[in-house]
Amino acid sequence: MSINQYTLFGAEESPYSVKLRGYLSYKGLPFVWQSRNDNPELFAQHAKVPLIPLLVTPDQQGLQDSTPIIEGLEAEHSEPSVYPTDSVARFVNFVLEEFADEWGNKWMFHYRWAREVDQIACAQRLAKVNAPQAGVAELNALAEKIRERMTNRVWFVGSTRQTAHQIEASFKDFLELFDVHLSTRPYVFGQRPSFADFALWGQLYNCHRDPTPRRIIEIQAPNTLAWIQRMHQPINSGDFETWAELETTMVPILKDQVGGLFLPWSVANAQAIENGEEEFSVQLSTGQWRQKPQKYHARSLQMLRQKYAQVDTPATKRVMEQCGCLSALDVED
Repeated sequence: MSINQYTLFGAEESPYSVKLRGYLSYKGLPFVWQSRNDNPELFAQHAKVPLIPLLVTPDQQGLQDSTPIIEGLEAEHSEPSVYPTDSVARFVNFVLEEFADEWGNKWMFHYRWAREVDQIACAQRLAKVNAPQAGVAELNALAEKIRERMTNRVWFVGSTRQTAHQIEASFKDFLELFDVHLSTRPYVFGQRPSFADFALWGQLYNCHRDPTPRRIIEIQAPNTLAWIQRMHQPINSGDFETWAELETTMVPILKDQVGGLFLPWSVANAQAIENGEEEFSVQLSTGQWRQKPQKYHARSLQMLRQKYAQVDTPATKRVMEQCGCLSALDVED
C-alpha cells in the first residue's frame, strides 16, 4: 500500500466514520474527507454495501467496516501504536473497542431518536448534509421525512419502551465510571490514544452533538467532556500505562458495563442467530432485555473470542474472570 492520499467517505453523524477519521489524522495518513454526494461515482464503484464509512486506498481498494480497516492500517503503519504493550491492557483495549462499537452505539442511536428535541436537531443536520442547497421549506420537509424514518428504526439497536431505561442507565453509569478513570490520565490507557479511544470517541462525540446526552455529559462528566474535545486532535504525549496502573479504575467499568451488560447480551444475541430466532430475551444486570437479533454482532463476538484465544494468559484470564467476562470469551470452537 503506497503512502499517498486516501479517500474517506463518511459523515459527522456516523460514529464509525469519525472513529476512522480520527485514527487517520492521528497516524498522519493523508486523506480527503467526502460525503457520498461529493463523489457518488467513486462511492458506487467501491462500496460493496451502501454504508459508510468507506475508505478508498491509494491503490484503489474499497474497504468498509471500521474495525478491520484500522487493524489493517495498524499492521502497516504501526507507529505510534494504538495497542498497549502490557498484555492484559492490550486485550482490554480490544474489549473496550468492541464494547464501544456494539453497546455504545445503543446509547448514541437511542438518545438521538428517542425524544423530539434530539430527533429534530439531528434530522435538521442530516437534511442539510443531504440537500445543502435547499431552501428552508424543502429542508424542513426533508428533515421530517428523515425523522419519521429513523424513529421507526430504533428497534434495530434494541431500543424499545422496555429497554429505554436500561440504555439510559447504562450511559449514565458508564459516564460516572469513565469520568473517574479519566481524572488522572488524558486517554483511556495513558498518555496516548488507543484503539479503544477512537471507538469510544466516535460514539460519545456523537452523543455530545445531540441536546439530551450533551447536557448529561456536560453536567455529569467534566473529564469525559475534556477528553471528547481532546480527541478531535489527539497526540502522542507519552507511554501507555501498565495494567497495574490502570486496574483500580478500569475494573469497575469492565464489571459494570462489559461483564454485566454487553457480553451477556452479545452471547444471547449470537445464540438467537444460531437458533434462527426472531427475538431473544436475556437477563442483564439491569433487568430483562428483549430485542430482535443483530446479525453482524455474532461475527464480531467470534472475532473477540479469537483475540482472547491469542492472548490467553493467566493474568488476562484472572482479570476477565474477576470482571464477569470469562464465560463469554473462553469457549471452545
